Amino acid sequence: MHQALEKILLSEVQIATRVKELGQLIARDYAELGDLVMIGVLKGCTMFMMDLARAIDITLSIDFIATSSYGHGTHSTGVVRLLKDLDMDIAGRHVLIVEDIIDSGLTLAYLHAQFLKRNPASMRICTLLNKPARRDPAVGLTVDYLGFDIPNEFVVGYGLDYAEHYRNLPYIGVLKPEIYTH
Repeated sequence: MHQALEKILLSEVQIATRVKELGQLIARDYAELGDLVMIGVLKGCTMFMMDLARAIDITLSIDFIATSSYGHGTHSTGVVRLLKDLDMDIAGRHVLIVEDIIDSGLTLAYLHAQFLKRNPASMRICTLLNKPARRDPAVGLTVDYLGFDIPNEFVVGYGLDYAEHYRNLPYIGVLKPEIYTH
């Protein structure tokens, strides 16, 4: 375990097992629909999305979007900024938004609304982690594919970061408060 962590919340094995299960569910649900495009929300989704894509045994496309609502802090600012838009047209396509973690839900609500304006055939949400205790009740998001509900703790690893550090950890751990409160 990394010295900056209080504990490991989800092991490599737990993550790999759940990602494989999610991939099988998604492949089953989209097998007859075709034309699936997975849209990853950068940067945190990268580890999860690549493992998930390999676990989905159907033809699919991949694109990415980048937003910012955290900066270098531990809580969302409430303002979502678009840093990188999609490279492909999603009109008439089946869209699966892939997130690393849903915290307040504000970023995902913003993206969902923006993507709906682009007339996809369907749109679903997949997230590795969900923090229900942090969700703004007014956001009203439906998560179609969920890896794990987690407590309201600051987590890093498997793509999740604090100030661009710890993304490369192969598991998900709880960051010691003294790391981000100094």
